[in-house]
Amino acid sequence: MAKCKSCGAEIVWVEMQSGKAMPCDPAIIMYWASIKGRHTIITPNGETVRCELDGDLNSSTGVGYVPHWATCPNAAQHRRRK
Repeated sequence: MAKCKSCGAEIVWVEMQSGKAMPCDPAIIMYWASIKGRHTIITPNGETVRCELDGDLNSSTGVGYVPHWATCPNAAQHRRRK
């Protein structure tokens, strides 16, 4: 499995619909889509979805991956400056 070059955590690469690859945490988690959601999920087919990460199990929207930039302690050093 691939590892983050900054923190050493295991990551998976998900191909986005744009064709680029997104580093994500390897755990697949359930999500509940919400336009005003506090979180971002990357679906296995490369869609970006705003969502919540808790709710009624019978009404979950689907499963996906948390982008690694959301959990990496060194994410700020990799952000592109404008």
